[in-house]
Amino acid sequence: MPLSYPATAADYQILARRKLPRFLADYLDGGATEEQTLRANVSGWQEIALRQRVLIDVDNVDTRAQLAGQSCSMPVALAPLGLAGMMAQRGEAQAVKAANAADVPFTLSTVGICPLEEVKAAASAPFWFQLYMIRDREYVDTLLKKAWNAGCQTLIFTIDLPLPGPRHRDTRNGLDSSGARSVALKAPQLLSRPGWLWQVAIKGKPLTFGNLSDAVPQASNLDSFKQWVDTQFDASVTWQAIEWLRERWPGKLILKGILEVDDAKAAVNVGADGIVVSNHGGRQLDGVAATASKLPDIVAAVGKDTEILVDGGIRNGVDVFRALALGANGVMVGRPWAWALAAEGQAGLTRLLNTWQQELKLAMTLTGVTRIADISAAHLDLPNTHTLTQAGEQQ
Repeated sequence: MPLSYPATAADYQILARRKLPRFLADYLDGGATEEQTLRANVSGWQEIALRQRVLIDVDNVDTRAQLAGQSCSMPVALAPLGLAGMMAQRGEAQAVKAANAADVPFTLSTVGICPLEEVKAAASAPFWFQLYMIRDREYVDTLLKKAWNAGCQTLIFTIDLPLPGPRHRDTRNGLDSSGARSVALKAPQLLSRPGWLWQVAIKGKPLTFGNLSDAVPQASNLDSFKQWVDTQFDASVTWQAIEWLRERWPGKLILKGILEVDDAKAAVNVGADGIVVSNHGGRQLDGVAATASKLPDIVAAVGKDTEILVDGGIRNGVDVFRALALGANGVMVGRPWAWALAAEGQAGLTRLLNTWQQELKLAMTLTGVTRIADISAAHLDLPNTHTLTQAGEQQ
């Protein structure tokens, strides 16, 4: 049956798979190794029940919040997504317009297709920039200056990628290799999507890592850029590198990729303004815990000392509520915004974000809370810890 009126992230995922070549659709949908953590991220939120309350004055529910000092319509930010510009024609430029329309922050990836200058021209509000620590520190310095000059006031520094995780879907589809084999694997996938070929591959040129063009001036395609990027991931980065970064970045600094309390405390000690509880969407180390299960302990340890965002498996506005009830200040979302963008471009992403805001508002209304700051674990139906009596047993 044709899906004419998508409403949920899952609906947009179906439409995205119909439009994208398989190697791009699987790049979005896939995770590391056996994808256990990817699945656990989604189910981790679904297993958290809410407490419904009634006959409470909820006539004026307000979903507005602040993330990294930036006012927004709800505590949701679009996470950095590599290759987003291949999901739709000049994808990052469309995405920042949709984020601005929905009044939520957008984050541009270091390995996005559109460069900082293009996204700045498309934006009507400040956006965030995501950075990997690459071996060429001089170029890192250049990127930081470019981001600041583009109006970025918040830097998301990804710390859980000393090496790329093994993503078997990418191997099967030829995305993580180059040469004749890669071409042979991807060619039939491309030919099966003539609409994408015309709208994105041809009309959306150049399909290169726009923010890295100065670093690899001789590169003419993504394979050339990828070869350079793969040599630049720096597995020697330590907390001392964060101090180096802190000295050079005058804006907000948020560290993304925290899963353990000790690392959360170290992030606070090194001067980070915030952290993202994240396992990279299940794309790095398969088998680590879902972010929903790691969030409460981290909030208990550093929640009074720093801003805490969380990502991984969040699929709707009710999941946003669950994350806030567990103590997060906000969430970052990746795959859902890319699915909506691939399916229906800027308009689709704007609609999805508006839907999420309405879902969040409904969750607040039916749990009896009117302000984001008042959402707490008291609004969750947490499991009872007492032993249930058997049927017919006297209490």
